[in-house]
Amino acid sequence: MPVFGEQMRAISLNFVPTAILSRQVAVIRGQALIINLPGQPKSIAETLQGLPQASPPVHGIFAAVPYCIDLIGGPYLETDPALCQAFRPKSAQRPVRG
Repeated sequence: MPVFGEQMRAISLNFVPTAILSRQVAVIRGQALIINLPGQPKSIAETLQGLPQASPPVHGIFAAVPYCIDLIGGPYLETDPALCQAFRPKSAQRPVRG
């Protein structure tokens, strides 16, 4: 899952030039998604959320996590759209519970 790490480094580069040296990575082991996040809480929040106020906005990695878990056979995760809008193709979306 090299793209998760590359996206986290790309987001972090907006804040520190040493982001290219970081070891963020994501892997799949069995039916588990394992994400190695940055070491600082502020950096974790930035990489998960992205930079929604940037122009153009930079997407964080968390929006892709629910669909990734779908693809490896995990439970269907829903997010609070006010905090993070999960991305799924239309063919993978389920009706919202009311």
